[in-house]
Amino acid sequence: MVQRVAIIGAGSSGLASIKCCLDEGLEPTCFEQSHDIGGLWRFTEAGRICVYRSVITNTSKEMMCFSDFPFPEDFPNYMNHSRLLEYFRMYAKHFGLLRYIRFKTTVQSIRKRPDFSTTGQWDVVTETDGTVESAVFDAVMVCSGHYAEPHLPLDSFPGIENHFRGQYLHSWEYKDSASFQGKRVLVLGVGNSGGDIAVEISRVAAQVFLSTRSGTWVISRISDHGFPVDMMLTTRFHNCLENFLPSALMRWLRLKKFNTWFDHANYGLIPQKSLTVNDELPSCILCGTVVVKPNVEEFMESSAVFEDGTVEENIDMVVFATGYTFSFPFLEESVRNNCRSKYALYKYIFPPPLEKPTLAVLGLIELTGSIMTGTELQARWATRVFKGLNQLPPASRMMAEVAKKGLSNKEGKIKTSYIGYMDEIASCVGVKPNVLLLFLKDPKLALEVFFGPCTPCQYRLAGPGKWVGARNTILTQWHRAVKPLRTRWLTILGLPALLCMFHLSFTIDPACLLITYCLSWIMKVD
Repeated sequence: MVQRVAIIGAGSSGLASIKCCLDEGLEPTCFEQSHDIGGLWRFTEAGRICVYRSVITNTSKEMMCFSDFPFPEDFPNYMNHSRLLEYFRMYAKHFGLLRYIRFKTTVQSIRKRPDFSTTGQWDVVTETDGTVESAVFDAVMVCSGHYAEPHLPLDSFPGIENHFRGQYLHSWEYKDSASFQGKRVLVLGVGNSGGDIAVEISRVAAQVFLSTRSGTWVISRISDHGFPVDMMLTTRFHNCLENFLPSALMRWLRLKKFNTWFDHANYGLIPQKSLTVNDELPSCILCGTVVVKPNVEEFMESSAVFEDGTVEENIDMVVFATGYTFSFPFLEESVRNNCRSKYALYKYIFPPPLEKPTLAVLGLIELTGSIMTGTELQARWATRVFKGLNQLPPASRMMAEVAKKGLSNKEGKIKTSYIGYMDEIASCVGVKPNVLLLFLKDPKLALEVFFGPCTPCQYRLAGPGKWVGARNTILTQWHRAVKPLRTRWLTILGLPALLCMFHLSFTIDPACLLITYCLSWIMKVD
């Protein structure tokens, strides 16, 4: 029986994994290379991969919280790295997680024991302050994420190494815009990092060029009615529409919706499939501080030649916002080969060829919603598999599914549906909410679950790990979204007047109040 579990990394997924192990009565030991928790979200000036100084989350607090630990109501809907790190500390303190973490400890190797086929055990070798230790664990959870190594495709840009005399760097080296003052800068890649960096640099640079190979849809964090955009769009109602309406119609509706803010064709951003969250990029393009360019064909000494034949001279700096790759050098080669791609993992978690399912790789997912909540649900399932409470299908069936998904995602660029994946893993755990049953037993809650945002707390309503506070958390989610915005006394003083107006309308014509409520509901869930 699995008892001792090794967890690699103390970022968001590592913390969730410790807590899930404790929930199932397991004994976790988390190995963290640095001196503190937080992983990618703990900002440092140098020495490790982390977020840049000005980064703001692109998913809102209600959509990215741990499923049984909502953010405080006075926290902003979108946060900088320091606020998110504060939340991680609150979570770790509340559930007593820090005592299970060994800081400043590097995992050197993880190898199957000789009797692995019968025990499923692992030999884990670690190093702390020059002291090497070896221990036996019944299971391993790899929580080092997919931001392990910068992806710097220099071979795809002829001349960048041999001819270009300016400076180039990867976005992980970017901390702030100070060194870009008065420069002419080319940013390669228009994902979330590329868009953010281009906007920030444009405030101090002489000119910023943003090169994109395939374009992107750009959306704001703010929805049409002022609520966080992911709370408005990530709903079971919208998910049903996407699943049942013809795909051509859904593409047309998305195009119409995304072009409501600005016409992407006019801005040179018509995409193939990607989506970027950025509140300021269209304004910077409109003002000319950021100029959108196609893919770079080659670099000369001080210029960049683009695929449309245009040339931009006097380029001082190039920023590669080209993403990251993951690697697990500590895993023995045979196991590492089975984890070479997220598509090689069953449900993006378990390597199918292993004789015993005692290795889980968490966080190798790209969802249309919060990855943090996805990894927590992965951890809940993995620990129950370790415990023997949930069973995996036969290896042949897992490998067939892995092959099918790998074939349908050959390009590796398509994000997985957030609700689709969460429900898929929740079904494996036994915590997927039964919406039809909810409509019969608790209609008020069912309306929020189906028409409201698909928040992580929905997966704590029933089944293993049921949380008594889940219902109230869901019913008060809109209150927590609005609470940090109401910072003026005028709002409070104006509330009685608003109630009097509703009372007056009700006494004059009861239908007025009903119509007002219905319209407000439609606007909220639209």
